[in-house]
Amino acid sequence: MTPPFGSLPRTLLLLGSGELGKEVAIAAQRLGCRVIAVDRYAGAPAMQVADACEVIAMTDAEALKAVVRRHQPDLVIPEIEALAVDALAELEAEGITVIPTARATAVTMNRDRIRDLAAGTLGLRTARFAYAASAAELAAAAAPLGWPVVVKPVMSSSGKGQSVVQDPEGIAAAWEAARAGARGEGARVIVEEFLRFELEITLLTVKQWNGPTLFCPPIGHIQERGDYQCSWQPAAMPDDALAAAQAMAAAVTDNLGGAGLFGVEFFLCRRADGETEVVFSELSPRPHDTGLVTLMGQNLSEFELHLRAVLGLPIPAIRSLGPAASRVILASTSATELHFEGLGEALAVPDTQVLLFGKPDARPHRRLGVALARGASEAEARQRADGAAAAVRVVEHI
Repeated sequence: MTPPFGSLPRTLLLLGSGELGKEVAIAAQRLGCRVIAVDRYAGAPAMQVADACEVIAMTDAEALKAVVRRHQPDLVIPEIEALAVDALAELEAEGITVIPTARATAVTMNRDRIRDLAAGTLGLRTARFAYAASAAELAAAAAPLGWPVVVKPVMSSSGKGQSVVQDPEGIAAAWEAARAGARGEGARVIVEEFLRFELEITLLTVKQWNGPTLFCPPIGHIQERGDYQCSWQPAAMPDDALAAAQAMAAAVTDNLGGAGLFGVEFFLCRRADGETEVVFSELSPRPHDTGLVTLMGQNLSEFELHLRAVLGLPIPAIRSLGPAASRVILASTSATELHFEGLGEALAVPDTQVLLFGKPDARPHRRLGVALARGASEAEARQRADGAAAAVRVVEHI
């Protein structure tokens, strides 16, 4: 286990420079750190605030190793899933600290590895599932799970290649969609039982180098097309269900090791006896998009917590600031040279902030910003965030 750093500043290299990486960079610079932002395209959000930037093919192992070796950072912080993860293990063997660990990054980018760890090694409750390497295997694996089923690539991100299959006639199309949306060369897909859940939550879990694992108040969220659309904090859930989620999150993050903030996702389902069942879904070993709400909802945002954890700095307490919510601002069409209208209207909503990520172009459903709000209740916070987001219009500059 790597001990806390004795002094600052430190040099951090971000692998992935999107909107979450941008907030990590800002939090790091507030602590005096130097930030190098790396991504596949120039002008990515984190690059706009970093001390230096590099553009490489993120899945090119040799390019990734070369950029890390050139800069010799104190910490390598992966912020996306589409990486040459084998290169991270090699760099870690050379003495470079990868957050949380190279193994954690590799395990969590593959649905089969994280599911096998959670359900098999740790015995956590997950959706029933099976793997398939052909359309015929998929049909055979799906039938015992009952209809409908959910089909996903073993490796993908942002819901790419995911579909809900209502009956056997939909298997062939689901197989083709999963293969088209897959990342990498693997041929397997995962098929899961369809859970009729009441709530989907993210439990932000903070693993420290030398200290107890900490938890943020739970975050409720809604997804469409595999991407989050809105979130709210704290999400109401029974105390025993929260304790069960915390125990499962601690078990899986303890196994993965290292330090930093993890976004652990769960489904809350109603059992026949009326009790709430907590079902492990997925895990990201980094700040989570649903956790943008913590910029309004907590005394320390998920980004500040991530930096404190990886730098070995104290985290005295994580406190809710009251009901808070977020709503994404999406593009409706493809466009370049963007600008935004309606910001005045959005910011006139009380206790509201708008974050525009600075992405260079748009495509349908691309996340370009987020509206954040607080309120006297969850309903008021969500209403304010929804209203502010709806007021912002994405316009192509002419």
